[in-house]
Amino acid sequence: MVAGAYHVGRRMPSSTNTAIVAETRIQQLTAEEQSVQERFREQDDQMLRLREESSRNEQEASRLKSLLRTMTERFNDTAAAKSRTDAQIRELSDQRDSLSLQLRELEQANQNIHLELAMLRTERDKAVLRTASLESKIDELTATTRDQERKIKNDEQYLTSDRDIRELMGARRLYIADVYDVDSRSRTRKSFGRVFYTQGKSLIFYAFDLDPEVKNVNAFQVWGRKEMTPGTQGRPKSLGILYLDSESNHRWVMRFDDAKQLEEIDAVFVTVEPHGGSPKPTSKPFLYALLRKEVNHP
Repeated sequence: MVAGAYHVGRRMPSSTNTAIVAETRIQQLTAEEQSVQERFREQDDQMLRLREESSRNEQEASRLKSLLRTMTERFNDTAAAKSRTDAQIRELSDQRDSLSLQLRELEQANQNIHLELAMLRTERDKAVLRTASLESKIDELTATTRDQERKIKNDEQYLTSDRDIRELMGARRLYIADVYDVDSRSRTRKSFGRVFYTQGKSLIFYAFDLDPEVKNVNAFQVWGRKEMTPGTQGRPKSLGILYLDSESNHRWVMRFDDAKQLEEIDAVFVTVEPHGGSPKPTSKPFLYALLRKEVNHP
């Protein structure tokens, strides 16, 4: 187990670096997506401006066409009547030519606007596809990051368990006791756990094969008390709540490190309490272990 924890510890920097690289990539893709969205807004503003300009040009072209017809009629009237001077005819002709040129320029400008609008629509469609691709990559990287974070968390839990094992293996004043179930007549039955008690330091309580459904609405709370004369017991002290340490092995664990309170108890037991625990036991004990003062694993 120590060797396994060592190899897991060596793998943790790689997992952490992968998570950092993935997070950096997510930030880059998010920034790129924001840039694309800003480009969308600029293109929308530009398209709106071009539409407005096109509308104005069309109105101006209509006005120039109407004016050109008027000028043409005046020119025809002048030529037919032959009552105007050559200077007036040339002036009207120049005005007509100028209006025709302006009309052609406006029509060309309007055609260019339509082409530009078509190009903008094409670019917008490409940007929409790019945005969808970026969002897909972000989702993939986010899922990968979650997997890496979950793996790192599992590795940290394994390392924590490994540290507990090393401390127990190196303890010089260690007491190990089996935890028994207690029946309705207060008689102990088969062992359902084990207590590792390092005098003056810590207590680790392991329990096995507990009902996993209880954790959804209730809690397994560990208590300590002083065993006195027959028929009397000290006031229970809450040591903590068992949490599921290994679902595959059906193993639960609770660690208590208050050396002063440990000196005041010589027995531990477990009760089922409301979710979050209770200030005092509200149900009958179903797991029990006696902490003897004599060290059995010096």
